[in-house]
Amino acid sequence: MSIPPHDCILHVDEAILVVNKPPGLPTLPDGYNRAVPHLKSLLEPDFGRLWIVHRLDRQTSGVIVLARSAAAHRHLNLQFERRQVVKTYHALVLGTPTWDEQTIRLPLRANGDRRHRTVVDPENGKPAVTELNVKQRFEDKIALIEAVPRTGRTHQIRAHLAAIGYPLAADELYGGGKAFFLSQIQSIASEYDIPLIERAALHAVSLELIHPDQLNNLLFRAPYANDFVQVVSLLGDPRE
Repeated sequence: MSIPPHDCILHVDEAILVVNKPPGLPTLPDGYNRAVPHLKSLLEPDFGRLWIVHRLDRQTSGVIVLARSAAAHRHLNLQFERRQVVKTYHALVLGTPTWDEQTIRLPLRANGDRRHRTVVDPENGKPAVTELNVKQRFEDKIALIEAVPRTGRTHQIRAHLAAIGYPLAADELYGGGKAFFLSQIQSIASEYDIPLIERAALHAVSLELIHPDQLNNLLFRAPYANDFVQVVSLLGDPRE
């Protein structure tokens, strides 16, 4: 896999590189097969040494920032530790919530079961807060939700949404099925059925941070990946 710079670069300067990561690409080397391409290895030939500040799951698409110097790395890490960075995600979930807004406060424990999922654990879990806002409802089948995690737990959005009964579409690990098919939104013959999205339907749509050198507030937005666009475009007129 390769990434043409004009297709994924959202911003670049001497301190930071902001990228719209495609789905299916890990942020860092695979622990089992280090030869598998990852975001850092694909970008460093063009942009020099890069420091990872935060991660997106392999399946998750969207905006991610990388540091281009050790000083920028330290500054950005401190922002994340102090929860000054605002990360906003869009999620396609199975079902349509009756509420418009909700804040989930369920403690989470990573690697909490035999499937290595993040689980809700009131006794041993770490505090986790996710703010949710329903953007669009499409009949009773699927909804587009905006999610802002106020903490940074592993698989936080996926685990929280699954815990309240609205798993991400095509998130097999957390109950959303292996894929989201055309037949789930349209009545068609089985021979014409196709998968519209085959990965957890989560996209990091925006990232707000303080520039490590200039110290001004910056907001970066990442267009949807093609498979995410495909689902949204076929859903038709939403029901608010």
